[in-house]
Amino acid sequence: MFSGIVEEAAKVVKLEKDQGNLHITMHCSFANELKIDQSVAHNGVCLTVVKVDKENKTFTVTAIQETLEKSNLGLLQVDDKVNLERSMKIDSLLDGHLVQGHVDQTATCINVREADGSWYYTFEYDPSQEDYITVEKGSISVNGVSLTVVNSQDKTFEVAIIPFTYNLTNFHQFKKGTVVNLEFDVIGKYVARIVKQQLGK
Repeated sequence: MFSGIVEEAAKVVKLEKDQGNLHITMHCSFANELKIDQSVAHNGVCLTVVKVDKENKTFTVTAIQETLEKSNLGLLQVDDKVNLERSMKIDSLLDGHLVQGHVDQTATCINVREADGSWYYTFEYDPSQEDYITVEKGSISVNGVSLTVVNSQDKTFEVAIIPFTYNLTNFHQFKKGTVVNLEFDVIGKYVARIVKQQLGK
């Protein structure tokens, strides 16, 4: 379980394909603190650490074919930045919202606009699955970042990014056409599913 509070936008230093899997090696400041089998969210995708190189401050995770198909990890290139977050501790403050690290679908950035030192990003997603909804002022995870939905429409929504988040995460690399990972609010998904069942849909 994660909170959507990104610790670092780390750089991809190596990508290695192995049949349908992709081994991703990252360089980050806390690599030496990681342990084998530890969970780390990568752009909101929960992956397991399989190797740690303390000398070079890198670690490696493996994404299987299904993960590559349902997320943007299959689009990664060397030197790309990836939002990282280690799993929550039970006694931690919940500064963001409950994030499972299970991507629901990808979305495409269709607009970026600056407004008095902050930025508004508009994303388009597939609303065909009714469990996936955006609620005005509700929570959503975009590339693993816990954010508040603004201007929710039928298949688009906006988020507002402050300078701190812009610089800390990979949001500063987003442009029109950028593909991002979405995880809709887990509570909202359960509520939508229950209502759907009650209505017999």
